[in-house]
Amino acid sequence: MSWNTFGRVLRFTTWGESHGPALGAVLDGCPPGIAVSEDDIQPFMDARKPGQNKFTTQRNEADLVRILSGTFEGKSTGTPISMMIENTDQRSKDYSEIAQAYRPGHADYSYDAKYGIRDYRGGGRSSARETAARVAAGAVARLIIPEVTITAFVCELGGDKIDRAAMDLSEIDNNPFWCPDPAAAKRWEALVDDARKAGSSLGAVVECVATGVPAGWGAPVYAKLDSDLAAAMMTINATKGVEIGDGFEAARLTGEQNADPMRPSAEGSNDGAPQFLANHAGGTAGGISTGQPVVCRTAFKPTSSILTPVQSITSDGEATEVRTKGRHDPCVGIRGTPVVAAMMALVLADHKLLHRAQMG
Repeated sequence: MSWNTFGRVLRFTTWGESHGPALGAVLDGCPPGIAVSEDDIQPFMDARKPGQNKFTTQRNEADLVRILSGTFEGKSTGTPISMMIENTDQRSKDYSEIAQAYRPGHADYSYDAKYGIRDYRGGGRSSARETAARVAAGAVARLIIPEVTITAFVCELGGDKIDRAAMDLSEIDNNPFWCPDPAAAKRWEALVDDARKAGSSLGAVVECVATGVPAGWGAPVYAKLDSDLAAAMMTINATKGVEIGDGFEAARLTGEQNADPMRPSAEGSNDGAPQFLANHAGGTAGGISTGQPVVCRTAFKPTSSILTPVQSITSDGEATEVRTKGRHDPCVGIRGTPVVAAMMALVLADHKLLHRAQMG
């Protein structure tokens, strides 16, 4: 069985391929009565779409989303919401030279080993083009959790980290890197441009923060909020690691350094929630949200499509070298940022509905 569906109560299924006529998503489990339209979804599609600047792939897709079902008079009906995005700028001839050769770092060999057939034109279902459908589904998921604010940004690119002391979230939309540090964004221009001109690529780390998540979402064992977040992020193309809160850094701390101390609720507070003095755990404890900001970081490897020849084999097992032509992102983490935010929204919306189903 090939798994194309994610979620428990709020389930989304994506369909389509990079070089097919269209791709899309079917979102099932959305409560009825939620105001939703294509205008609510399109801004998130525009944030992810290719060809917006010289630092991303020059494939030119409008990524216009169409809602085909699941709404009536501008509101969700409780039935599956089906969305479609047409592919309009495929260049399948760019892939003709690798029709019989496996691209190292891509899913070419493993895909062929599993199915015995592969669409060499961009990788078929393994293409990052599939993430457009996730962003559409994530836009609807955000409407289910209006109490939550989700912010995603690149915190490291090509090994160069932002200065946390200089972070200004209002700067994220002012540069092509979703970077909250203007000085780092300026440095990254040269880094990505040099990699692009050299036919190479760079990796990146995307941080995603969700504020307004109430305490209590998640479960202590097999539906942990943080484990579902990790699983969601690992399904994104080119992802090689996920951290929740301090992540691996927590292993380098002592118990007292890693604790998130609590004090009584603030004077005048009506909810009785404690005041936390730190958030090393990233907004979860025992798999359940604490009311603190939910924080995760996703590490993207360098794009495997590069012009530098790399040793490989053909589908007949003969030695060859592969140089991937075409239009590719020199740093896939840049356009991966809206995808990370979409997956955060989908997981949180699912857990809100799970919590409501159990707790009323």
